[in-house]
This record gives sequence, structure tokens and C-alpha cells, in this order.
Amino acid sequence: MIYVSLVVAFVAAILLTPLVKKLAIKIGAVDAPNHRKVHARIMPRLGGLAIYFAFLIGYIFLKVTTGFQTEYGTAILIAATIIVITGVVDDMREISAKAKMLGQFIAALIVVFVGGIQIEVINLPFGGTIDFGILGIPLTILWIVGITNAINLIDGLDGLAAGVSTIACITLAVMAMIMGNGFVIAMASILAAASLGFLVFNFHPAKIFMGDTGALFLGFMISVIALLGFKNVTIISFIIPIIMLGVPISDTFFAIVRRLRTGKKWSDPDKSHLHHCLLNKGFTHRQTVLIIYGIAAMFGLAAIIFSMAKLWGALILIAVILIAIELLVEAIGLAGKNYSPLLNLMKTFK
Repeated sequence: MIYVSLVVAFVAAILLTPLVKKLAIKIGAVDAPNHRKVHARIMPRLGGLAIYFAFLIGYIFLKVTTGFQTEYGTAILIAATIIVITGVVDDMREISAKAKMLGQFIAALIVVFVGGIQIEVINLPFGGTIDFGILGIPLTILWIVGITNAINLIDGLDGLAAGVSTIACITLAVMAMIMGNGFVIAMASILAAASLGFLVFNFHPAKIFMGDTGALFLGFMISVIALLGFKNVTIISFIIPIIMLGVPISDTFFAIVRRLRTGKKWSDPDKSHLHHCLLNKGFTHRQTVLIIYGIAAMFGLAAIIFSMAKLWGALILIAVILIAIELLVEAIGLAGKNYSPLLNLMKTFK
């Protein structure tokens, strides 16, 4: 029945998105263009509400038809609802970053203390374990809040966040199949179907934006599902979700580096994210999105290969990925102008 629940979630997203669009226009939840935005006209946002309800419908359908039970479901849905409410309020009134962070923090606390989901122990590849003890709580919260905001940061072009999130969810589902984790398979697959249904209206030229409602919801759900898929595993395996989410994580990391290099606050917004850099290189809107989809898919494939590699093979793969990321960052100026140590080193050897 999981396949039917995917169809239900996909169709629900297609049917709900036009309704949400009308609601967004009616209540004034619209996105006006400015110097940091790529779009040139006022656009309805709040589209994440369609993704949320489509996911909820797919999840409830699966639960009712199969008797699907899990100890984590209720806590995750309560926390996700808090995230969605935070996003809706922001899409309507544009609340402060601190207020949004508070909503994310509360949701993360619910996941940890009500759902009992946290990073507790990591097995070392050469034997022994790292028991985080009480430090597992702040580490888990940091992961959830970090990934939630990382997805939000890449939501700058039509269909970008929805597509990258869909690819991440598909990768999570495949990894869960390899590990035999039924709950993660179901959650990741239904979330991918809901996001894909919304993408029908969100791909360039978009008819509606997902807004913070969608970006925060997708980021939150992906962070929690990834935690469930890789709890208490080896330190090498724990790198898998980091590789899988390579696009939003690397974009966020180099955004912080870029701002610190230019003397700005790490949280200051700018127009130099991955998609901005590719647009500046002359790629069209659609080409830029498809290129980033391709990068996200390669990260997903690398994560799957990584999961099946031996220790030394995994270490070599990590090294190759890091070098490739660094070369891309320097080539497009993601960390700022005049930052190209590796390229300069290569020129020296030539």
C-alpha cells in the first residue's frame, strides 16, 4: 500500500496547490521583488502548506490502510506542525530571524524529548564507541536546526528547494531500503511524492513559491528522517547524510565563510549563493536549477556508493568529494572573489 500512499500524496499536492495559491493571494502572503530576489513580479507564497497537507494525507492514508505504527510518528507530526505554523506566520508577516529560530528550537526539543530521537552513540571504524551522553541533545538540536535552515537558504530559484529536497528524500528512501528501515522508507517516499506534486506548479516559471512554510518544513523533515535512518551507526556511516545533503550544507558553509571574509555577520543575507553564482556565470534560470539538480543527484549517488564502500574506499571517496567541491567553489566564486587557493596551486604546478 505504500505505493498507493505515494500516489495519494502526489495527487493531493496537485489538487491542494491551486487552492493554497488562492488563499495566499487573499490573505496577502505574497513575495515582493527586491535587490536580493531573482523574480521580477509579486508572487504568492505559502505553497509549503500544500506540501504539508499532502504529506499528512499520504501518511494518514498509509496508517489507516495498513495499520502502520511507529513510536516516533506523533512527536514528528506535532513538531512539524509547529514548524509549519512558524513558516505560515513568516510568509504572512515576515517575522524576525530570532522568532523563526525559536519555532525551530521548540520543534527540535519536541523531537528529542517527546519522540526520543537523538544522536547517542557512534561506533568507531577501528573499534570502540563514542557515547555522547547528554551532549547528544545539543548535537541533535544543532543538526535539526542547521539542516532546516540550509534548505531555506537554497530556496532562491523556481523549483530549486523542492527539487533538491525531492532528490534528498529519494536518496534517503533508497538508503533505508538498503538498511531495511521501513519507517524511513515510508516517510521519505511520501515526502518526496508531496514535494514532487508541488513542483508541478513551482518549476520555472513558477506559479507559486513554497515560502518559508515549505522550506522550513522540508528541511525539518529531512533532518529528522536522516537522523532516524542513521542512528547509532559508525562514524563513517554518519557522514552519509552529510554527503547526501551536500548542496544545501556546502552552500550554507561557504556562505558563512564568504560573509566572514568580507567582514559581515555570518547571518547577513547576500546574493552570492550557489544559484546566484551560476546565474552570474551566464546560465539561464532553468539551466541553473537543472545543474544544481544534477549536483544534488551526484551527491545522492555518492552517498549510496559510500554506504557500500570499505573503510579506505570511503576515505578516498570523501577526499575526492571535498576536492571536487573546493574546485567548484573556487571556479564560480562561491566563497567570494579572489578565493582560489587550490586553482592557484594547480597553476603553480603547471
